Amino acid sequence: MIKCLGIAACLLLPPVVRAGQDVPLKFSDPSPQRYELTARASRLDARARPHPEIGFVFEKGGKPADIENASVDTRVKPQGRLVIWLMGHSAPLFERVNGYGLHMIRVHYANGWFGQFGQEPPPADALFLGKIRLEAATGEDFSDAVDIPKPDGMAERALQFVKWLAKENPQGRWDYFLAEDRQALRWDRVIMAGASHGSTTAARFAKHQRVDRVVMFCGPRDQYEQWQALPSATPANRFFGFSHVLDGGWTGHHYCRSWELLGLQQFGPVVDVDHAAPPYGDTRRLITAADVKGDAKRAHSCVTPGGASVKDAAGQFIHEDVWRYLFTHPVEQVGQPVPGDPACPKDLRPLAKKSAEAKQ
Repeated sequence: MIKCLGIAACLLLPPVVRAGQDVPLKFSDPSPQRYELTARASRLDARARPHPEIGFVFEKGGKPADIENASVDTRVKPQGRLVIWLMGHSAPLFERVNGYGLHMIRVHYANGWFGQFGQEPPPADALFLGKIRLEAATGEDFSDAVDIPKPDGMAERALQFVKWLAKENPQGRWDYFLAEDRQALRWDRVIMAGASHGSTTAARFAKHQRVDRVVMFCGPRDQYEQWQALPSATPANRFFGFSHVLDGGWTGHHYCRSWELLGLQQFGPVVDVDHAAPPYGDTRRLITAADVKGDAKRAHSCVTPGGASVKDAAGQFIHEDVWRYLFTHPVEQVGQPVPGDPACPKDLRPLAKKSAEAKQ
């Protein structure tokens, strides 16, 4: 207990920070700059093991395959949030996210299983892929189909990487995302994000573990599953999605059904960003019909910054405002609820069965 003599003396004391209270993050970097760091996951944790049976290895073609990426810009006022990106490294995306005042990492974890198990026809278990995703994310035993120990799951890989970053780059204040005992991440300060396969795992993990926000580019998929409707540790208003209308996941109703099963219709309609301005009615569901020359593959990847992204006549990306919105829009600001879309089927299994029968 702190004692002081008189009110004036007490006012000079620093404020008492209670356990669990969020303290704003501040940088004190003598040479403010943008830092980019990489490390091999296999060298950060001696327990790490390859799993070639699901395409998860440390080297390919004689080159490292377990590189992890991190970046932070100490010139920008920090928001005190760490983005964990579940897809291939994207320099343009990392640069923009750092510009929003966010830290960002990409971890190498056991995610190669999708090529083996994510094929049609769908299994009888409507939670099959979701169980594998959860095991790959947590390293805990959720699925009988794979055996992914904790050191090779996303959560532990992220923890070991952030612990290394805290030592290697103290200017970046990575320690802010570690629990007091440094044995876990502060998930309440984490934004899970990904594209396609990665956005699907980001959403599945966030259903299990409460996080600050989820950003889903061209996803989630798992179109024959129902885990999207399970009770969620992360409130529904913290999920944000963005898709192109020519993306096969959109035309095949994969994303619209996942968005509704996640409950995102509670926060506004699907909004076409080509004909709306931020904050897009505070909705959580954004789409674009930007010109991709009719290319569905480009449509799939154009929603994240990169070579496939659409530019205006001046050569600037047209979705800059959208990307900022997805990562920074206040989660408490939500749009008005709307009914579910009757044109978006929630159960795609009958369609898969008919398709399989037609091929026989």
